[in-house]
Amino acid sequence: MSPSESKGIYPSKGTNLSEGMKPAAASWLYTYACHEDERELCGLELRSLLGEIPGQRHVESRLQVAPDRSPFLHERLAVQFEAETLEELEEQAGRIALEGATFKVRYLDADQTETYEGKRALERRIGARIIGKAEMKSPDRLFGFAYSKDRWVLGECVAGESIWLKHNSKPRQYSTALSTRVARAAVNIAVPRQEGLKLVDPCCGIGTVLIEALSMGIETEGFDINPLAVTGARENLKHFGFLEEAVRLGDMRQLDGRYDVLILDLPYNLCSVLPEEELLDMLRSARRLAPKAVILTLEDILPALGKSGWTIKESCSIYKGRFSRQLLIVE
Repeated sequence: MSPSESKGIYPSKGTNLSEGMKPAAASWLYTYACHEDERELCGLELRSLLGEIPGQRHVESRLQVAPDRSPFLHERLAVQFEAETLEELEEQAGRIALEGATFKVRYLDADQTETYEGKRALERRIGARIIGKAEMKSPDRLFGFAYSKDRWVLGECVAGESIWLKHNSKPRQYSTALSTRVARAAVNIAVPRQEGLKLVDPCCGIGTVLIEALSMGIETEGFDINPLAVTGARENLKHFGFLEEAVRLGDMRQLDGRYDVLILDLPYNLCSVLPEEELLDMLRSARRLAPKAVILTLEDILPALGKSGWTIKESCSIYKGRFSRQLLIVE
């Protein structure tokens, strides 16, 4: 029995539920938000993480993922109670009995949105039925409810923490480095399920991708051909409490070893294009190092991908002002 069950969160197995009610499904509802420039990236990341196509404001999935993982997820609601009407959901809320714990109730926008006043009124209706002491500032338990897929759902809620924002404060910066949001999303696309997988970033620069991957507990190594970049990456890793040895000096075209997946942010200069032979060498080396890769590029590299043996599985565009990057999943 889980801790939640032992504290009376679920109806007991012998409880007779009223007509229109049924035991909660083992699913989770996630709310998210993104800027228009990152809509494609957000959609691809959430499909990779949750195995579902996101709706306008939320996605419901059978997969349980910590909302902290994604730069786009806000909250995760465990679907523990379901009801056809709000009145029936109130009855379900009355079956939640907390043993000395304080609680707060939050309305989540999903298939149905409400004004600020409307949300607070609905929260009071549900909260009034829960057996326990309400606490608005620092509750022991947070419950959420929403209208999704033609029914009301209720359950424990977890709010995400914007961990990647802390990683913006690096001691070493680089003007063309990926943003922490894009880097974190790229890692999630590359390694949606991290158990036992090993990631490599063979052109790691100042370590933006490395920091996001390591902060999620993913086994990761980084290399760069530029000694100054390696020095900067090591300083950044140390600043956030990660081992400096995670990054080493090395030319990806000469690296040994085998990894499960690779992230390659292709070097670029706004005034020049990467020479074709150099690009081919890099893509062929990536193919040798890992069977799957996430590649970020400003240039059209489709011909070079074909020549180097990669096939594009999925892709999206990432916009920033007048610039557009392509993110490609290749195998």
